Amino acid sequence: MERRKFIQNTSLTMMAAVLAKNGFASSIINAKKSKKLTVGAHVWVYASTQPNYDVSPVLEQIFSDMLYAGFDAVETMEQPLRSETYTKQIVELIEKYKIGLIGTSYGADMWDKSKHSEIYEDVDLVMTNLASLGGRTFGTSVGEPHGRLKSEAELDAQAELLKRLVKLGHDKGIVLNLHNHTSEVKNNMYDLGGTLKRIPDIKLGPDLNWLLRANVDPIEFLEKYQKQIFFLHLRDQLNNGKWSEALGEGDVNFEEIGDTLKQIGFAGDVIIELAFEGGFKPTRPSKETLKISRDYLKKTTGI
Repeated sequence: MERRKFIQNTSLTMMAAVLAKNGFASSIINAKKSKKLTVGAHVWVYASTQPNYDVSPVLEQIFSDMLYAGFDAVETMEQPLRSETYTKQIVELIEKYKIGLIGTSYGADMWDKSKHSEIYEDVDLVMTNLASLGGRTFGTSVGEPHGRLKSEAELDAQAELLKRLVKLGHDKGIVLNLHNHTSEVKNNMYDLGGTLKRIPDIKLGPDLNWLLRANVDPIEFLEKYQKQIFFLHLRDQLNNGKWSEALGEGDVNFEEIGDTLKQIGFAGDVIIELAFEGGFKPTRPSKETLKISRDYLKKTTGI
C-alpha cells in the first residue's frame, strides 16, 4: 500500500474508533438489528445546485438540515469520500449533529472494460473512507452508452466488474446494491435484466420513482424482487409526470407502498431523494421540504 494511503487509512481508522466510542457509527451499523427501519435522505437536492454536483462545500448545512427534518442518516454522493479533508469533516459532523452517514450513491461506466482499473481503484478509495465513517451501503448505477443498448459483451464486462466490487465491499463491511435510473430499467428492464441474468442474487436498491418513469410498476417490482431488495429511494410526482416539491404534494400512493413493504417484510433502508424539474424554483428552504417529506412518509406508512 502506498505511504499516502497508509497514513490516510490509519488516521481514518482512529477517527472511526472515536465514533464507535460515542455510539454514533455503531448505531447505524447495527440498525438492522432493531425493528425500526433506518430512514435517511439523499443529498441530490443540494448537489443539483453545486458545481460538478459536489456537495463537499455544503456538508455542514446538509447535516444540520437533516437533523432538523428528523432523519436518521444521510446518504451522500461519492465526491466528499474521495477527500481526506472532507472525510474528516464528516466525522466531526456525525459527532456534532448525532446523525449517521448511511452510505453513498455512485455511478460509472461499468460496461466499458477499458475503464475497469480506474473504476476499481476509485471505488476502493471511496469504500475505504466510507467504512471508516460507519457507512454500510453503496448504491451504484452502471452507466449507459449514448444512444444504444449495451452489447452482450458489454453486459458481461459490467457483471465481471460488479462481482469484484461486491467482494471489495464485503471485505470492508459495505453492501453494494444496484441503484437504477431510467436507463437501467427502460426497454423492459434490458440493462438490469442483463445484470440479473449474470448475477442473480445481487442486492438491489431501486428508486421507485425512476421505475415509474420507465413504465415499470414499482409495486410489482417490490413483490417480484423482494428477497434481494436491500435499499429504497422514494420521491413523489404529479399525475402529469413532473416531480412535486415534497412527498405528499404529488399523486404517488405512499400508503400502498407502505402496505407492500410490510407485506414483503422489507427490513432494509429507506431514503427520500428530492429532485426538482429544470427551471423549478423552490418555494421554501430545503430543510422545510425535507421535514414535510419525512413527516408525510411517517404519517402514511408508519416508517
